[in-house]
Amino acid sequence: MEEKIYIFDTTLRDGEQSPGASMNLEEKLKLARQLEALQVDIIEAGFPIASDGDFESVRQIAKEVRSVSIAGLARATELDIRRAWQALELAAKPRIHTFIATSDIHLQYKLKRSREQVLEQAAEAVRLARSLCDDVEFSAEDAGRSDLDYLCQVVEAAIREGATTINIPDTVGYCIPDEFGNIFRVLREKVPNIAKARLSSHCHNDLGFAVANSLAALLNGARQVECTINGIGERAGNASLEEVVMALKVRKEKLGFTTGVVSEEIYKTSHLLSNTTGMMVQANKAIVGKNAFAHEAGIHQDGVLKQALTYEIMTPQSVGIPTNNIVLGKHSGRHALLKRYESLGYTLGKEELDRAYMLFTKLADKKKSVYDEDLLAIIHDGLKIIPERYHLKYVHATGGNQVLASATVRLSKDEEFQVESATGDGPVEATYRAIDRITGMPGRLIDYSVHAVSRGKDAVGEVFVHASFDGRSFSGKAASSDIIDASARAYLNAVNKAIHERETLAANRVAAQGVTVPQG
Repeated sequence: MEEKIYIFDTTLRDGEQSPGASMNLEEKLKLARQLEALQVDIIEAGFPIASDGDFESVRQIAKEVRSVSIAGLARATELDIRRAWQALELAAKPRIHTFIATSDIHLQYKLKRSREQVLEQAAEAVRLARSLCDDVEFSAEDAGRSDLDYLCQVVEAAIREGATTINIPDTVGYCIPDEFGNIFRVLREKVPNIAKARLSSHCHNDLGFAVANSLAALLNGARQVECTINGIGERAGNASLEEVVMALKVRKEKLGFTTGVVSEEIYKTSHLLSNTTGMMVQANKAIVGKNAFAHEAGIHQDGVLKQALTYEIMTPQSVGIPTNNIVLGKHSGRHALLKRYESLGYTLGKEELDRAYMLFTKLADKKKSVYDEDLLAIIHDGLKIIPERYHLKYVHATGGNQVLASATVRLSKDEEFQVESATGDGPVEATYRAIDRITGMPGRLIDYSVHAVSRGKDAVGEVFVHASFDGRSFSGKAASSDIIDASARAYLNAVNKAIHERETLAANRVAAQGVTVPQG
């Protein structure tokens, strides 16, 4: 029989302590609602004593998020604990989470107190918290470096005073899995009242062991894991919620645990956090990184196209990602190339595929990724440069946080000039709308990025765009010390590719009927 593991999400507390990850009240509420949709068991909403803003955030989340437990953090002091309760008292399922350090390092250098004093303070704090709230969690900060016999004494006292959850943090990410698992094993053996509380782990990732240590804790008796979305948190971060949850789901037959998390909401939650904080997920991040379900190596692509299980141990849909991603690059094989051409509507014979593959590999040696328009150029023109129907002659854009952005664009085509103006949410969008009006090729922007290619305030910026026209995607690229200029020319580059593709397909259809039609 599978055992339930409780997921304690501390993104809004420990996660928010990451440099640059602070959120305002509305942002915290939005993320808390998404965590509720994800169906975590406990949301640690903040540290109420830290500031008036943190107090109000915890209080509002406690009022509005009703289906999961809401925890507030408090040091083992009366002021902290009462302040936490004031923030939590309206919650449907409140939890006071109080903590004090137990390692000799912290006692000597930070608290400057004896073991006996800290033991007494921990007991008093839990006693007070339990008088206010039925659900009390106690954490022994820096438990990973604490003397085990002393840790057992503190845990026994905390449970005796009413703690319902005992959390064992590897606060500085120092432990290795066998070592961390042993702490739980010893607690279960030596603490006489240990069965009266749920054991919990809280692991940091300083040595990259946060998730492994969390699993080691579960295998040795823990039934709650404290973690964060995208693994954000102090220093190198916390155990990653998505990695813990999917490890338990994918290896359920080995580990024997289950969670109540709706895994299909994972990617949506990850994306919301990234957009809210601006802390983007690294491409190769497990579960939610953009490369997590991407395949470029030819052998891998061939296997995935035949049966996804060959190289995917979970489906992208299981974490809320619509599909995997076959990336065409210099490591790709003929099978992946053939499938991509089929998706573009082209059926290639063996000789055609061999010719296309030869040209493709030459191009892939020069580019990191090969896009659909590159493949279409190979089919239609070998490696000929796509002609530019429109040229940018002038762009002027204005914007600001108090005005509606506007842009005026002048393009030339066949020595004729056209001028249009448009407005938008920002100067780039306004510029693109003006270009759309002139060309009659409205596009949907899929991706837009800017990279500095030189240093200083006058640095040259390189703009990459990926846009969809008529259901087909095209990329564009341009560089300039003026970002609006580069943005306009990069988008126009994609527009010209789309126009060339449209003209070529039309010419091919007409040619098949024996009629010649001029292009341009």
